[in-house]
Amino acid sequence: MQSRAPSHALSLGLLSAIGLFALDMYLPALPTISANLNADSHAVQASLISFFAAMAVSQIVYGPVSDMFGRKPPLYAGLGLYAVGAIGCALSPSIEWLIAFRFLQGMGACAGVVISRAIVRDLHTGPAAAQLMSRLMLVFSVSPILAPLAGSIVTVFGDWRLIFWVMVGAGAVGLIVVLFFLEETRLPAARSESSVGSALRAYGTLLKDPYYLGLVFIASFGMSSYMIYVANSSFVLIEHYGLTPSFYSVVFSCNAVAFIGMSQMNGWLSRKIGLRKVIRGAVLGYAAMMVTLALVTSLGLDRLDIMAAFLFGGYGFLGMIIPTAAVLALEHHGRIAGTASAMMGTIQFVTSAVVVGVGGLFADGTSLPMVTVIAVCSTIVFLLSLVVLRSRRGAMAAAAE
Repeated sequence: MQSRAPSHALSLGLLSAIGLFALDMYLPALPTISANLNADSHAVQASLISFFAAMAVSQIVYGPVSDMFGRKPPLYAGLGLYAVGAIGCALSPSIEWLIAFRFLQGMGACAGVVISRAIVRDLHTGPAAAQLMSRLMLVFSVSPILAPLAGSIVTVFGDWRLIFWVMVGAGAVGLIVVLFFLEETRLPAARSESSVGSALRAYGTLLKDPYYLGLVFIASFGMSSYMIYVANSSFVLIEHYGLTPSFYSVVFSCNAVAFIGMSQMNGWLSRKIGLRKVIRGAVLGYAAMMVTLALVTSLGLDRLDIMAAFLFGGYGFLGMIIPTAAVLALEHHGRIAGTASAMMGTIQFVTSAVVVGVGGLFADGTSLPMVTVIAVCSTIVFLLSLVVLRSRRGAMAAAAE
């Protein structure tokens, strides 16, 4: 299948960005939401966890459905749920209603994330897939830069509820993209092989594949290290370090800049030295930066500039890890790309929800609990890479590069 790579990257990136847009845009308003709805920080963070949980559970459905009925129909359904959930959030009278509607919003938001990865696998494998995945990451990684800044700007013209009305508009844009700018990549001949029974068998196959699972968990704990920052950064940066919501958005966005810049090296580096060498080097740099940050902070150097510098470097390496791990995990499962992408997304978001939930138990308003959890995640990623990339399949794949 011939691919219009820039067009696909833009369309798929925008669809993937829908979920992250919903996640990041209201971050500067979390303290305000806490005060307005008379809820403590843990209750407000539960709205993040419910979003993660919904994305995790729903991907199990979207993946096989997209294999059976094509990529576009479930995208329409997901974006519709996303918009309804955003409307509910905007009208929520209490934190309990906000948490419930965030769950509904997450159910819809995950459609773009899981199906976009499947479409990448429909179109390419190997370095070409890494190139498209990195371009996709470039487009939707802009959302962590723009979303908090946009959230801060929106609150100048209205309260936090206006942020969710803007999300409704983002859902409408997503529907337009699917309708007019995205062709169907799961052709009828391929769909005929898919059914509920084949989906269950596919999940069984994936659960028995330690190479696939290992790569998925590498990406999952990498994502978790970012999500724990998302869940805690507004409280740490605004309340602990005293930043204004607007300046918080700028500091928060710097990490996305690092992520974007490094992720764009994936295609070039994978062609030069191979995907496995790329991920090995990135994992080492990532773990070194995050563990060092935790050690420095534990020694009493609790300074914003130090934390920001290490997070910038660490999340830069993470920008190379997540797309590369995704490409490697899906490479041998092209026939069930939707299902494989769904399980990957489910594991990623379940892991993130657990990590954020556990991290929240230790939150005390300072940066130390947050950076410690990030360091633990990076260490797990490093240890997993040592095992997975030296496995039999990993060695055979490396020899074939």
